[in-house]
Amino acid sequence: MLNKVLLIGHLVKDPEMRYTPSGVPVTTFRIAVNRPKNSKGERTADFIDIVAWRRLAEICGDYLKKGRLVAVEGRLRTRIYQTPDGQKRKVVEVEAINVHFLGKKEENSEPNSLEEPIEDVTSIEIESEEEILNELLEESEEVDE
Repeated sequence: MLNKVLLIGHLVKDPEMRYTPSGVPVTTFRIAVNRPKNSKGERTADFIDIVAWRRLAEICGDYLKKGRLVAVEGRLRTRIYQTPDGQKRKVVEVEAINVHFLGKKEENSEPNSLEEPIEDVTSIEIESEEEILNELLEESEEVDE
């Protein structure tokens, strides 16, 4: 079975970092992923929730900011929780395995690629989203082999 998600989008707001009761860091953020133009020539976006854990969560919390363009590799997961008033809610989110920082590099010295666990930091200097996705797919296939 395969559960793999590749997304490219801009952060909608600054990430939120917190710790589980056992002290494990977790960072959540939302990205806006553009859809192709519709028949009227208008562009819409999907807003996708991302969750990063452990060291990846710490780095995302430290370096990501609202508006930043990122590529996220991960897996889709669903979870159900109960609200304080007893209602059940279902959440669909992407659990990040790898986050690539795209766009212009900021003044600070941030990594270009983050992976859990962090093994090899690589820089992606590609112009279009399609080229970025192809590059990520090639890297992913090399790891799977």
